[in-house]
Amino acid sequence: MLLQFRVQSSSSSQSSPDSSPHLCRPEERSALLDFKSTTKLGKYCLGTGEIYFGPPRRIIQTWNESKDCCLWEGITCDKVKCHVIGLDLTWNCIEANLTSNSSLFRLEKLQSLNLSHNYFHYPNISFGFNRWKSLTHLDLSRSGYMNGSFLFDEIFLLPKLVSLDLSGTHGLLPDNIKFQMLVHNLTELRFLILDSVNMSVVVPSSLLNLTSSLEHLSLSDCNLQGNFPNQVFQLPSLQLLDLSDNSHLGGNLPELNQSSTLKYLNLASTSFSGELPYSIGNLKLLKELNLDSCQFYGSIPRSLANLTEITQLDFSSNHLGGQIPNVFGKIHKHLTFLSLSSNNLLGRVPSWLFSLPSLSYLDLQNNRLTGPIDHVEMPNLILQEVYLSNNEISGSIPSFFFDLVHLTTVDLSSNNLTGTITPDMLSKLVDLEDLDLSNNSLLSLSNNGTAVNYSFPNLLFLKFSSCNIHKFPSFLRKAKGLWELDISKNKISGQIHKWEIEGMSTLYYLNLSYNFLTGIDLFGFGNLETVDLRSNILQGSLPILSTTRDFMQQLFMSGNNLTGEIPSSYCNLTSLTVLDLANNCLGEKIPECLGNLSDLFVLDLQMNKFRRIPNFFEKSIRLETLHLNGNQLEGILPRSLVNCSNLEILDVGNNNLNDTFPCWLGILPSLKVLILRSNRFHGAINDSMPASHFPQLTIVDVAQNDFMGLLPSNYFKILKGMRDIAPDDKVKLEYIGYSLGCSRDVGCRYFYKDSVKVVMKGSERELVRILRIFTTIDFSSNQFHGPIPDELGELNALLLLNLSHNSLNGQIPSSLGKLAELESLDLSSNKLEGRIPEQLTKLTFLSVLNLSHNELVGHIPEGKQFNTFSNDSYIGNSGLCGFPLTKKCKEPRPPSPQFNEEDDSTAVFEWKFALAGYGCGLVLGLSLGYIAFTTGKPWWLVKKVEKYQQKLVGRCNRSHKHRKIQKPNQHS
Repeated sequence: MLLQFRVQSSSSSQSSPDSSPHLCRPEERSALLDFKSTTKLGKYCLGTGEIYFGPPRRIIQTWNESKDCCLWEGITCDKVKCHVIGLDLTWNCIEANLTSNSSLFRLEKLQSLNLSHNYFHYPNISFGFNRWKSLTHLDLSRSGYMNGSFLFDEIFLLPKLVSLDLSGTHGLLPDNIKFQMLVHNLTELRFLILDSVNMSVVVPSSLLNLTSSLEHLSLSDCNLQGNFPNQVFQLPSLQLLDLSDNSHLGGNLPELNQSSTLKYLNLASTSFSGELPYSIGNLKLLKELNLDSCQFYGSIPRSLANLTEITQLDFSSNHLGGQIPNVFGKIHKHLTFLSLSSNNLLGRVPSWLFSLPSLSYLDLQNNRLTGPIDHVEMPNLILQEVYLSNNEISGSIPSFFFDLVHLTTVDLSSNNLTGTITPDMLSKLVDLEDLDLSNNSLLSLSNNGTAVNYSFPNLLFLKFSSCNIHKFPSFLRKAKGLWELDISKNKISGQIHKWEIEGMSTLYYLNLSYNFLTGIDLFGFGNLETVDLRSNILQGSLPILSTTRDFMQQLFMSGNNLTGEIPSSYCNLTSLTVLDLANNCLGEKIPECLGNLSDLFVLDLQMNKFRRIPNFFEKSIRLETLHLNGNQLEGILPRSLVNCSNLEILDVGNNNLNDTFPCWLGILPSLKVLILRSNRFHGAINDSMPASHFPQLTIVDVAQNDFMGLLPSNYFKILKGMRDIAPDDKVKLEYIGYSLGCSRDVGCRYFYKDSVKVVMKGSERELVRILRIFTTIDFSSNQFHGPIPDELGELNALLLLNLSHNSLNGQIPSSLGKLAELESLDLSSNKLEGRIPEQLTKLTFLSVLNLSHNELVGHIPEGKQFNTFSNDSYIGNSGLCGFPLTKKCKEPRPPSPQFNEEDDSTAVFEWKFALAGYGCGLVLGLSLGYIAFTTGKPWWLVKKVEKYQQKLVGRCNRSHKHRKIQKPNQHS
């Protein structure tokens, strides 16, 4: 919701027509023409699209001597003495320096000046504003970049100033002293607007000295901090108070008296908290109230019934609870916008909400509302947008919904709705643009209906994902304006024929994934940008596409039964960014012409039957992900991969590649995942790579190859991505992968989830999303020999280390005890000897340990995590003794080393709690469901993830603040 009250200049932007010749004074006409001659008009205006959506005005181009300057557009003259007293140049896209010698300062009788939305440069010198002694209205909002404080110094000398708007003037930083001078000097000020002026200060105490005549105070997005003074709410003439987007600004709403003149109050995205006072009902003149994304709790006060003039009310993203009180029915006269989303509201959805006669926008999503919605005899027919998603609403959709003929947007997704939607029902909603009924598992969609021509003239978005649909909705074939169709995760089977989709020529997003389709004719779609047919049972060859090659951007067909080769016509899709054909039976060659797709970010061809990797990466400069795992690839890795400077993931595991270790990939600055496992890579790994190589590598897997020689100690030293740990407050729950972005309206539609497989507990597990903080080294099942390098102990961000099934000898280095984040350590099936280092007991997150089948001797360390491991961790070491083995030690157990508590700050819990927390095994931060397995809880990662999630939820809750009562932009 947006507070739309704006200050209007007391002067009109253009004088009234007057037939008297030569009203304009020659010296002032000359000043204006001089200004015109020294300015340049740019293509765009600063802040375009925020308030004004039309083209630039460019009125300055119309000024000429053939017409009296008092009749020029943007000019207002005093008809008595013929002075120019008003100048309005807003939205002219002027590019100019505004210095003290500007010809504008020759207009000494100016009373109103509006230079907003231009590109002025205000240098760090004296301006000349103090010459305008009669100036009452000054608007410099979004007019350029101001340096220093000279402007403020001169504004203080404008004693008649009534209205001041400096919003969006980047670089202007008034401190408390400047603000105090402004408040003290401008005693006539009634309108003060400083939105987006970065003050970065605690709330100025001088606010307490604001003039009693102040009507409009707007300090949105000023980076204010601390508690806001309650006295400002009590200013006798205040009509508008906007403090939104100051996340560190807080306080409680004070007791509000009945004499308040407030009409517009916006505290959105601040830290105001507490219960909403009953006295809020005293604001009887209030028209707009926005408390979106604050920290208010408690129930909604029934005194809101007194706000009979209210038009917009937004309480979304707070902690309000209880049932929705029947107060809004008493303020129904003017209420057009009501949002109570993202709270803890309980009970049923009050049916009387749909009878409020002026309501056009209703948002109750993300609450705990239950039960069916009762029928309404006299519904409000002007209702346009309804959001009820993410609740527990049950029963069928009330029939009166389909009588709301002016509905444009309906979102009932993620509820427990039942019943069947028929074409007849939908056809009544002639203005419907966006319908989302996804994630209602018992809700079905039928093709049955009377024999009418369903055209759905305004329908743009239709989402029925995860419902109970068994047939493709062929009645949509005449929906010629449809842009997006998502009926994924249903039970649609068989083939979709051409006649069922004829007419959908405007469709650009089609998601039919996770159904049971055997075929589809895509030739009928000409404008598709995204096609998602993953996880069906499609058979035969890849479908031929008729889409215009400049349109298609993403093609998902993984998880089917497709055979044959990739058609060469796919190489003509020049805008393609994602090509996902994984988990099919495609082969044998990968078309070399795919290398011509210069915009390709993701190429996923894993789990097919391809035999050779073409050397086609000369032009693939944008490629970020290359998945070729699980094919029959032979030969060597193409050296042209070094041209893929943005490559993050390279997975060629489980093939027949025959090559040496690709140290030449180390020059790729963004490479994070390198999977070479289960091939025929051979030879020693170069131990003299430059320190700048592999700067971001976090996952390296070369297991089950023929590598030999010593473990590359210098290589481990250069792995910076495994050595640097962000503090808890800096860790981010981010995933490696490609995304075109998300929006409030369509969500994260265009997201490709990168995945890799890692070996834990001897079995392969799939990470279906890869956290950027996930780190692993797997050098198992090769022919490495010699000692384990001490340098591995410096990789303090490492989570998994697997060196098993080699010929490593020597002792286990005590430096491994410094791997504070390690959760899995597998050194089994080597020739390691000596004692198990006591330092390993410091690894308090260690949940998997395998030291079996070595030549270790002596006592097994005790305490903390070591008390949770079973016999299997140590079998095949005849010289070991002590718990958990049945073999008792003959000699006394050596004393445990005394570790510094500061060095062991993460280990301050008893082993009993460790046993309870890790008895089920390793999770690796996957307890949130983003990993394909769950075997326990790594609390360090849970703590980080939960802390980041809280921040993320707060940010998402703020993403739709300041919404206008108008149709949302569907393509934001």
